Amino acid sequence: MAIPSLQPYPLPVAEDLPVNKVSWAVEPSRAALLIHDMQDYFLNFWGDNSPMINQVVANIAALRQFCKQQNIPVYYTAQPEKQSDEDRALLNDMWGPGLTRSPQQQKIVAALAPDEGDTVLVKWRYSAFHRSPLEQMLKETARNQLIITGVYAHIGCMTTAIDAFMRDIKPFMVADALADFSREEHLMALKFVAGRAGRVIMTEDLLPLPASKALLRALILPMLDESDVPLDDENLIDYGLDSVRMMALAARWRMVHQDIDFVTLAKNPTIDAWWALLSRGAQA
Repeated sequence: MAIPSLQPYPLPVAEDLPVNKVSWAVEPSRAALLIHDMQDYFLNFWGDNSPMINQVVANIAALRQFCKQQNIPVYYTAQPEKQSDEDRALLNDMWGPGLTRSPQQQKIVAALAPDEGDTVLVKWRYSAFHRSPLEQMLKETARNQLIITGVYAHIGCMTTAIDAFMRDIKPFMVADALADFSREEHLMALKFVAGRAGRVIMTEDLLPLPASKALLRALILPMLDESDVPLDDENLIDYGLDSVRMMALAARWRMVHQDIDFVTLAKNPTIDAWWALLSRGAQA
Protein backbone atom coordinates (compact mmCIF):
# COMPACT_ATOMS: atom_id res chain seq x y z
CA MET A 1 0.00 0.00 0.00
CA ALA A 2 2.82 2.46 0.84
CA ILE A 3 5.47 3.58 -1.63
CA PRO A 4 8.03 0.76 -1.97
CA SER A 5 11.77 1.06 -1.53
CA LEU A 6 13.02 2.38 -4.88
CA GLN A 7 16.09 1.46 -6.92
CA PRO A 8 18.10 3.91 -9.04
CA TYR A 9 18.15 3.55 -12.83
CA PRO A 10 19.79 5.37 -15.77
CA LEU A 11 18.04 8.68 -16.34
CA PRO A 12 16.77 9.27 -19.89
CA VAL A 13 19.18 10.82 -22.36
CA ALA A 14 18.25 12.63 -25.56
CA GLU A 15 18.28 9.40 -27.59
CA ASP A 16 15.63 7.91 -25.27
CA LEU A 17 13.07 10.65 -25.78
CA PRO A 18 9.80 9.85 -27.57
CA VAL A 19 8.79 11.72 -30.70
CA ASN A 20 6.91 14.86 -29.73
CA LYS A 21 3.62 15.46 -31.48
CA VAL A 22 3.93 19.23 -31.00
CA SER A 23 6.89 21.52 -31.63
CA TRP A 24 6.18 24.13 -28.97
CA ALA A 25 9.15 26.21 -27.86
CA VAL A 26 9.62 27.44 -24.30
CA GLU A 27 9.15 31.21 -24.21
CA PRO A 28 10.61 32.76 -21.04
CA SER A 29 8.01 35.54 -21.03
CA ARG A 30 5.19 32.96 -21.07
CA ALA A 31 6.64 30.16 -18.93
CA ALA A 32 6.63 29.12 -15.28
CA LEU A 33 8.68 26.40 -13.57
CA LEU A 34 7.03 23.76 -11.38
CA ILE A 35 9.18 21.85 -8.86
CA HIS A 36 6.84 19.01 -7.99
CA ASP A 37 6.88 17.25 -4.58
CA MET A 38 10.67 17.39 -4.08
CA GLN A 39 10.25 16.73 -0.36
CA ASP A 40 12.57 14.68 1.82
CA TYR A 41 9.79 12.14 2.35
CA PHE A 42 9.47 11.25 -1.34
CA LEU A 43 13.20 11.27 -2.07
CA ASN A 44 14.13 9.11 0.91
CA PHE A 45 12.62 6.05 -0.79
CA TRP A 46 15.85 5.90 -2.83
CA GLY A 47 17.95 5.89 0.35
CA ASP A 48 20.67 8.32 1.36
CA ASN A 49 22.85 10.08 -1.19
CA SER A 50 21.44 8.37 -4.30
CA PRO A 51 23.58 9.39 -7.34
CA MET A 52 20.47 9.35 -9.54
CA ILE A 53 18.53 11.66 -7.22
CA ASN A 54 21.59 13.88 -6.81
CA GLN A 55 21.66 14.31 -10.59
CA VAL A 56 17.93 15.08 -10.75
CA VAL A 57 18.32 17.64 -7.97
CA ALA A 58 21.32 19.19 -9.76
CA ASN A 59 19.35 19.45 -13.00
CA ILE A 60 16.38 21.06 -11.26
CA ALA A 61 18.71 23.47 -9.45
CA ALA A 62 20.26 24.49 -12.77
CA LEU A 63 16.80 25.04 -14.27
CA ARG A 64 15.73 27.05 -11.23
CA GLN A 65 18.80 29.26 -11.54
CA PHE A 66 18.09 29.77 -15.26
CA CYS A 67 14.47 30.67 -14.51
CA LYS A 68 15.53 33.19 -11.89
CA GLN A 69 17.84 34.81 -14.43
CA GLN A 70 15.03 34.94 -16.99
CA ASN A 71 12.39 36.26 -14.54
CA ILE A 72 10.43 33.02 -14.92
CA PRO A 73 8.30 32.43 -11.80
CA VAL A 74 9.02 29.30 -9.77
CA TYR A 75 6.26 27.25 -8.14
CA TYR A 76 6.60 24.32 -5.75
CA THR A 77 4.13 21.69 -4.63
CA ALA A 78 4.45 20.17 -1.18
CA GLN A 79 2.12 17.91 0.74
CA PRO A 80 1.32 19.22 4.25
CA GLU A 81 2.74 17.39 7.24
CA LYS A 82 -0.71 16.88 8.73
CA GLN A 83 -3.56 15.54 6.60
CA SER A 84 -6.90 14.45 7.97
CA ASP A 85 -8.59 11.30 6.70
CA GLU A 86 -11.10 13.57 4.99
CA ASP A 87 -8.32 15.44 3.17
CA ARG A 88 -6.51 12.28 2.09
CA ALA A 89 -9.68 10.32 1.30
CA LEU A 90 -8.85 7.70 -1.36
CA LEU A 91 -5.12 8.39 -1.06
CA ASN A 92 -5.28 6.47 2.21
CA ASP A 93 -6.56 3.39 0.36
CA MET A 94 -3.90 3.67 -2.33
CA TRP A 95 -0.82 4.87 -0.39
CA GLY A 96 -1.57 4.76 3.34
CA PRO A 97 -1.09 7.75 5.66
CA GLY A 98 1.92 9.11 3.76
CA LEU A 99 3.56 12.19 5.22
CA THR A 100 1.17 12.20 8.17
CA ARG A 101 3.26 9.39 9.62
CA SER A 102 6.58 11.17 8.88
CA PRO A 103 6.00 14.91 9.42
CA GLN A 104 9.71 15.53 10.01
CA GLN A 105 10.31 14.75 6.31
CA GLN A 106 7.90 17.39 4.98
CA LYS A 107 10.52 19.96 3.93
CA ILE A 108 11.65 20.54 0.35
CA VAL A 109 15.11 19.01 -0.11
CA ALA A 110 17.68 21.54 1.09
CA ALA A 111 19.42 22.00 -2.29
CA LEU A 112 16.12 23.23 -3.77
CA ALA A 113 14.79 25.18 -0.81
CA PRO A 114 12.40 27.91 -2.01
CA ASP A 115 13.16 31.57 -1.33
CA GLU A 116 10.82 34.47 -0.66
CA GLY A 117 10.29 35.05 -4.38
CA ASP A 118 8.93 31.53 -4.96
CA THR A 119 5.41 30.21 -4.44
CA VAL A 120 4.79 26.99 -2.48
CA LEU A 121 1.42 25.37 -3.18
CA VAL A 122 -0.23 22.91 -0.82
CA LYS A 123 -0.55 19.57 -2.61
CA TRP A 124 -3.74 17.56 -2.05
CA ARG A 125 -4.00 15.23 -5.03
CA TYR A 126 -1.92 14.04 -7.97
CA SER A 127 -2.50 17.23 -10.00
CA ALA A 128 -0.86 20.45 -8.83
CA PHE A 129 -4.01 22.27 -9.98
CA HIS A 130 -6.34 20.45 -7.58
CA ARG A 131 -7.53 22.74 -4.75
CA SER A 132 -4.76 25.23 -5.56
CA PRO A 133 -4.59 28.74 -7.06
CA LEU A 134 -2.00 27.68 -9.66
CA GLU A 135 -4.19 28.22 -12.74
CA GLN A 136 -5.34 31.65 -11.56
CA MET A 137 -1.80 32.72 -10.66
CA LEU A 138 -0.56 31.70 -14.11
CA LYS A 139 -3.35 33.62 -15.80
CA GLU A 140 -2.74 36.74 -13.70
CA THR A 141 0.90 36.79 -14.82
CA ALA A 142 0.08 35.96 -18.48
CA ARG A 143 1.84 32.58 -18.26
CA ASN A 144 0.52 29.75 -20.41
CA GLN A 145 3.50 27.36 -20.32
CA LEU A 146 4.48 25.09 -17.43
CA ILE A 147 7.92 23.47 -17.17
CA ILE A 148 7.44 20.36 -15.02
CA THR A 149 10.17 18.77 -12.89
CA GLY A 150 10.21 16.56 -9.80
CA VAL A 151 8.64 13.29 -8.60
CA TYR A 152 7.03 11.03 -9.49
CA ALA A 153 7.00 11.20 -13.28
CA HIS A 154 4.14 8.77 -13.95
CA ILE A 155 1.92 9.96 -11.08
CA GLY A 156 1.73 13.62 -10.06
CA CYS A 157 3.97 15.02 -12.81
CA MET A 158 2.12 13.31 -15.67
CA THR A 159 -1.29 14.07 -14.15
CA THR A 160 -0.34 17.73 -13.76
CA ALA A 161 0.79 17.83 -17.39
CA ILE A 162 -2.55 16.39 -18.55
CA ASP A 163 -4.46 18.78 -16.31
CA ALA A 164 -2.44 21.74 -17.64
CA PHE A 165 -3.21 20.71 -21.22
CA MET A 166 -6.95 20.59 -20.46
CA ARG A 167 -6.67 24.14 -19.10
CA ASP A 168 -4.91 25.39 -22.28
CA ILE A 169 -1.57 25.63 -20.51
CA LYS A 170 1.28 24.07 -22.50
CA PRO A 171 3.18 21.54 -20.36
CA PHE A 172 6.88 20.74 -20.88
CA MET A 173 8.15 17.61 -19.12
CA VAL A 174 11.92 17.80 -18.48
CA ALA A 175 12.95 14.17 -18.90
CA ASP A 176 16.19 14.23 -16.89
CA ALA A 177 14.78 16.50 -14.16
CA LEU A 178 12.18 13.89 -13.16
CA ALA A 179 12.41 10.66 -11.17
CA ASP A 180 10.07 7.71 -10.89
CA PHE A 181 9.49 4.28 -9.40
CA SER A 182 11.30 2.68 -12.35
CA ARG A 183 12.83 3.52 -15.71
CA GLU A 184 9.90 1.79 -17.46
CA GLU A 185 7.32 3.96 -15.69
CA HIS A 186 9.44 7.06 -16.26
CA LEU A 187 9.64 6.42 -20.01
CA MET A 188 5.93 5.56 -20.13
CA ALA A 189 5.07 8.96 -18.66
CA LEU A 190 7.27 10.72 -21.20
CA LYS A 191 5.74 8.80 -24.10
CA PHE A 192 2.20 9.56 -23.00
CA VAL A 193 2.81 13.27 -22.54
CA ALA A 194 4.75 13.58 -25.81
CA GLY A 195 1.90 11.97 -27.72
CA ARG A 196 -1.17 13.28 -25.91
CA ALA A 197 -0.63 16.34 -23.75
CA GLY A 198 2.62 18.25 -24.11
CA ARG A 199 6.27 18.30 -25.10
CA VAL A 200 9.18 16.35 -23.62
CA ILE A 201 12.56 18.08 -23.44
CA MET A 202 15.94 17.73 -21.73
CA THR A 203 17.52 20.06 -19.19
CA GLU A 204 20.15 20.97 -21.78
CA ASP A 205 17.43 22.16 -24.17
CA LEU A 206 16.74 25.07 -21.83
CA LEU A 207 20.28 25.88 -20.70
CA PRO A 208 22.75 27.48 -23.14
CA LEU A 209 25.57 26.35 -20.85
CA PRO A 210 25.86 23.34 -18.53
CA ALA A 211 25.84 24.50 -14.92
CA SER A 212 28.67 22.21 -13.77
CA LYS A 213 31.43 19.99 -15.12
CA ALA A 214 29.28 16.99 -14.19
CA LEU A 215 26.46 18.31 -16.38
CA LEU A 216 28.94 18.99 -19.21
CA ARG A 217 30.12 15.38 -18.96
CA ALA A 218 26.51 14.13 -18.92
CA LEU A 219 25.84 16.19 -22.05
CA ILE A 220 28.88 14.87 -23.92
CA LEU A 221 28.85 11.14 -23.08
CA PRO A 222 25.74 10.24 -25.17
CA MET A 223 27.45 11.83 -28.19
CA LEU A 224 30.37 9.39 -28.11
CA ASP A 225 30.60 6.14 -30.05
CA GLU A 226 32.93 4.33 -27.68
CA SER A 227 31.58 2.33 -24.76
CA ASP A 228 34.61 3.39 -22.69
CA VAL A 229 34.20 6.60 -20.71
CA PRO A 230 36.97 9.16 -21.35
CA LEU A 231 38.81 10.85 -18.54
CA ASP A 232 38.27 14.58 -18.28
CA ASP A 233 41.64 15.31 -19.91
CA GLU A 234 41.32 12.81 -22.80
CA ASN A 235 40.64 13.73 -26.42
CA LEU A 236 36.91 13.35 -27.11
CA ILE A 237 37.48 12.91 -30.85
CA ASP A 238 39.34 9.68 -30.07
CA TYR A 239 36.11 8.47 -28.43
CA GLY A 240 33.93 9.20 -31.46
CA LEU A 241 32.80 12.82 -31.06
CA ASP A 242 32.14 14.03 -34.61
CA SER A 243 32.45 17.49 -36.16
CA VAL A 244 28.70 17.95 -36.68
CA ARG A 245 27.95 17.59 -32.98
CA MET A 246 30.91 19.78 -32.09
CA MET A 247 29.60 22.54 -34.37
CA ALA A 248 26.15 22.26 -32.77
CA LEU A 249 27.71 22.64 -29.31
CA ALA A 250 29.72 25.65 -30.47
CA ALA A 251 26.59 27.32 -31.86
CA ARG A 252 24.75 26.90 -28.55
CA TRP A 253 27.62 28.02 -26.34
CA ARG A 254 28.34 31.03 -28.54
CA MET A 255 25.07 32.54 -27.28
CA VAL A 256 26.95 33.23 -24.03
CA HIS A 257 30.62 33.26 -25.11
CA GLN A 258 30.96 34.89 -28.53
CA ASP A 259 34.58 33.76 -28.90
CA ILE A 260 33.65 30.06 -28.95
CA ASP A 261 33.52 28.44 -32.38
CA PHE A 262 34.27 25.05 -33.91
CA VAL A 263 38.00 25.77 -34.14
CA THR A 264 38.14 26.75 -30.47
CA LEU A 265 36.55 23.47 -29.39
CA ALA A 266 38.53 21.32 -31.85
CA LYS A 267 41.86 22.83 -30.71
CA ASN A 268 41.61 21.10 -27.33
CA PRO A 269 38.63 18.71 -27.30
CA THR A 270 38.62 17.60 -23.66
CA ILE A 271 36.06 18.04 -20.91
CA ASP A 272 38.65 19.88 -18.80
CA ALA A 273 39.45 22.37 -21.56
CA TRP A 274 35.82 22.94 -22.49
CA TRP A 275 34.77 23.46 -18.89
CA ALA A 276 37.53 26.08 -18.54
CA LEU A 277 35.99 27.90 -21.52
CA LEU A 278 32.41 27.59 -20.31
CA SER A 279 32.92 28.43 -16.64
CA ARG A 280 34.20 31.92 -17.38
CA GLY A 281 31.92 34.85 -16.65
CA ALA A 282 29.34 35.45 -19.37
CA GLN A 283 30.34 37.99 -22.00
CA ALA A 284 28.29 41.12 -22.57
